[in-house]
Amino acid sequence: MTGPPPAVAAVRRAVRRALGRLGPGDLVLVACSGGADSLALAGAAAFAAPRLGLRAGGVTVDHGLQPGSAERAAAVAATLRGLGLDPVDSVAVRVGAEGGPEGAARTARYTALDTAARRHGAAAVLLGHTRDDQAETVLLRLARGSGARSLAGMPADTGRYLRPLLGLPRAQVRTACADMGLTAWADPHNADFAYARARVRHAALPALEEALGPGVAEALARTADLLRDDADALEEWADSAEAGARAGGPGLDAAALAALPRAVRTRLLRRAALAAGCPAGALGAVHVAGLDRLVTAWRGQSHVDLPGGRRGRRAGGRILVDAPGDTGFARA
Repeated sequence: MTGPPPAVAAVRRAVRRALGRLGPGDLVLVACSGGADSLALAGAAAFAAPRLGLRAGGVTVDHGLQPGSAERAAAVAATLRGLGLDPVDSVAVRVGAEGGPEGAARTARYTALDTAARRHGAAAVLLGHTRDDQAETVLLRLARGSGARSLAGMPADTGRYLRPLLGLPRAQVRTACADMGLTAWADPHNADFAYARARVRHAALPALEEALGPGVAEALARTADLLRDDADALEEWADSAEAGARAGGPGLDAAALAALPRAVRTRLLRRAALAAGCPAGALGAVHVAGLDRLVTAWRGQSHVDLPGGRRGRRAGGRILVDAPGDTGFARA
């Protein structure tokens, strides 16, 4: 008796490993666009979940950004049902403008997936990101000058969301899709150079491979794994240092902050800004650096302007983040 083709076996193994933390009877939903990666994931989940005592369903999101998107979403839902997934949802969303076209679509998609997971009581949602997607994410964030946490890329496990295929190359996953006899849809946006990810996928990464040799995507994904370990360790250090920095009054104690390594200190300052109401998407490294100068280069400067109408300032040996005109201090 012969086993499945090698690519199919690899995808199934990856899914089984990801589902290992779930309990008997739990429901897992596969997020499926109809592309080869998420179809292969759906096929593997349909095979693996019942053998682990789990239930498997699916959800596809219609972003409404292309002609015929509703019909495609219906076809994807039918394919998922044909694989034996149950329940299956097709959810239409309205994509806004905030964060650019890619960011707005991502926000709408995750909102829809969260809603579907809550409605069905799903223990997890599976996403079809591959090792190549991880490499693209690292390059995109590197171009923005991001820190270690951002360059750590996408984690394989983020609470509700699991990414079983992060360790597999896209070519292998797509071979698995074909070997399963599934017909994938090719999203034209993935080849549209108006989108930054498409430029990275079809121009930047191939250019790096040509200049540096094969294996760039794998190396970038490996770097993300290493940086995630470092970032996790620094977050734990910041957790342990936070109580001491908060002691003695509102905000954070400047002397306690100054005694910490910069990587730990800036994490506490960022947390303080976020807790005071600065929007996470607008709070950048330049803002945190401004707060850090209140600790390390204090010359009596008045304040640092922060997103969300907040200001960082130093008073009485404390670093405080508040809104102009506040009668009291926003507690960091």
